[in-house]
Amino acid sequence: MEIILKQDVDRLGSKHDTVTVKSGYARNFLIPQGMAIAATPSAKKVVAEVIKQQAHKAAKAMEEAQALATKLEGLSLKIGAKAGESGKIFGSVNSIQIAEAIQAAGFDVERKTINIAEDSIKELGEYEAVIKLHKEVTATVKFEVVAD
Repeated sequence: MEIILKQDVDRLGSKHDTVTVKSGYARNFLIPQGMAIAATPSAKKVVAEVIKQQAHKAAKAMEEAQALATKLEGLSLKIGAKAGESGKIFGSVNSIQIAEAIQAAGFDVERKTINIAEDSIKELGEYEAVIKLHKEVTATVKFEVVAD
């Protein structure tokens, strides 16, 4: 029996795959559990349309992420911190302060997506942060830590 999976099923396939299984397995387990539907011509058309829409959404999200990446890479940020005379910062600069500086520049970025080479920055100077905007798109933002 040919079925269309409604969710990922171990050792069988992933969501929206059309697979052939034994009739009893389909009728007695997969379909009643809501894991699959019978692969009728109309169901195949619906699944094809859903896949097409998801591909369109994914392409649009990728374009938006790439546009945001180009804007962010042209951005230069200055983050103020209290520092001693030797250039050491009292405290540290981390992804929270970088996210706040990016938001002040007019862009919305979650702090969890910001990755700094060091865990936290403890000296004045210029640094780079990598922001993961999409699973395939990253942006490198240059920022400078200056004394208040």
